[in-house]
Amino acid sequence: MGENERYLARVDGRILRALSHPLRVKILELLREDGPATASGLAKRVGESSGTTSWHLRQLAESGLIVEDADRGSRRDRWWKAVHEGDQMRARDFIDDPDLAGPFNAYAHTMIERRYAAEAQFVAEVRDWADEWIDKVSFHDSPLALTPDEAAALSDEILEVIGRYRRPERDGDTQVRVHWAAFPRKSRPETP
Repeated sequence: MGENERYLARVDGRILRALSHPLRVKILELLREDGPATASGLAKRVGESSGTTSWHLRQLAESGLIVEDADRGSRRDRWWKAVHEGDQMRARDFIDDPDLAGPFNAYAHTMIERRYAAEAQFVAEVRDWADEWIDKVSFHDSPLALTPDEAAALSDEILEVIGRYRRPERDGDTQVRVHWAAFPRKSRPETP
């Protein structure tokens, strides 16, 4: 098992179906970023009933993305935790399957919206961050001319770098959100 495979859920059809609902993606994100939680605690944070949240937690558990945290709670007060820190998927695995094309599209759009929301939240709170962080934050967007193999190699290298920085949390750490995407775009130059 590679280093990233221990920390990233390899998205298959079962996981994709579970992640095709935006609320489940949000719940999973909260469990990954803020740690174990109960259905009632998550319900308050996402603005839903605990019954609705419980149902979505069961869906995430059936897909293997979360498990009950046996070290916390009681039979009445169940705590849940994420199994992986993130997801990894390839569009190729889903776009030709008519049963998975819809869930893939829903999940991909939800992830883009969640990434935008995370960055927008940071920008809204930028003045709240200590001076030590302000000049360390990076937003980068570069158009590159690459072959498909070069784009794949670039992504592999970026994921290896991210893997080198992955370690257990220590005192003094701050959670940092890392987004990575490499995708082609159709060139639309102005014509005379």
